[in-house]
Amino acid sequence: MPYVIVSTQIRLECGPTTVGDEWSDKELMAYLGAELIQILGNNFKEYRTNDVVRSVLNKLELKGYKLVSSTGVGQTIVFSMYKPDSSICDNAHPETS
Repeated sequence: MPYVIVSTQIRLECGPTTVGDEWSDKELMAYLGAELIQILGNNFKEYRTNDVVRSVLNKLELKGYKLVSSTGVGQTIVFSMYKPDSSICDNAHPETS
């Protein structure tokens, strides 16, 4: 999974932080200390951690993720993170001998 979307409401920059959906990498979600929850009224589940956004971004950087972009959407700030996968790159350009 090369992409992770991290978001929080601006007024809650001290947490909680949303870090994934129900199909996210379970090992990565455990590393981030995230719990799978379903908010009343939503028809989907999401992973949330009580860590502040800065802490989540630092943890993801330690795992090799890089910030691609960030934006504000209403009262929410969203960060898009990407982790290059060398095996995908290797397969995309096979060497010719």
